[in-house]
Amino acid sequence: MTTTDAPIILQIQKEAYISEAQLHNDFKIPPLTQSLAELESEFNNMCILKVIWDGQIIGSGQVKLNGSTSHIGRMAVKNSFKGQGVGSKLLSALEQFYPEANRVELFTGINSKANLSMYERRGYRRIKEGTLGKTTVVFLGKSLNTASKA
Repeated sequence: MTTTDAPIILQIQKEAYISEAQLHNDFKIPPLTQSLAELESEFNNMCILKVIWDGQIIGSGQVKLNGSTSHIGRMAVKNSFKGQGVGSKLLSALEQFYPEANRVELFTGINSKANLSMYERRGYRRIKEGTLGKTTVVFLGKSLNTASKA
């Protein structure tokens, strides 16, 4: 992935996160206020995966390794592809991106019931709650199966 993909990724991110902003009545969340230059600079600090369908980018997500923990963020799927398993497959790819990781963590808004349900079905457990701007977020984590990595 290169920064030439950044404009479409930013567009998908903003489209996807508007529903999150509505759930929390907070339209100043970083995925909505992020500039193109800010997104492009993230290409230097983390891995950004893209999902391509029929030659077009339809989703993306970020992952960064900190010690032995992968931190996942900014998962976004075009609205027209939601509910088709794209987000779940993207999450799997992000979880497996760093084979040396033995844990993965992420967060979502406390009112994002669908996200929380999906993460908990996939083995994530709530760690803590915090506040980002006006939004209360839930931090979740899970251990990765290190036995299968040997």
